[in-house]
Amino acid sequence: MRRRPVLVYDGDCGFCAASVALAQKWIRPRCDITSSRRAHLDALGVSRERAEYEALWITPDGTVYGGAQAVAKLLSSAGGGWAVLGAALQPAPMRWAALGVYRVIAHNRHRLPGGTPACVLPAGRGSAQE
Repeated sequence: MRRRPVLVYDGDCGFCAASVALAQKWIRPRCDITSSRRAHLDALGVSRERAEYEALWITPDGTVYGGAQAVAKLLSSAGGGWAVLGAALQPAPMRWAALGVYRVIAHNRHRLPGGTPACVLPAGRGSAQE
């Protein structure tokens, strides 16, 4: 069994990769971070399809959080003020607001700094699920 949570992000998306690099530098989450291209998704209990449309936070016991809740868990893992922000994003109604913001970003990540055509979500997807 893993000892640390794992963050899986879309490794084909430049915006996602840039966001992860910023998180590693400034937030310093306590987790392992891997791209969906390099992750052993079957072993983590998630599908490639899901890993393509939302960030995933997988706990050592296998619980999977996606999208905005994955970001909240990442923030919470960092401690300090980041943990306060992460905790604030988890209960309703803040969870709903965070989900809305996450959806807007996910749908437009190809237009954001670092975004490329590879960042466009698969057709019919993009609604980050909880």
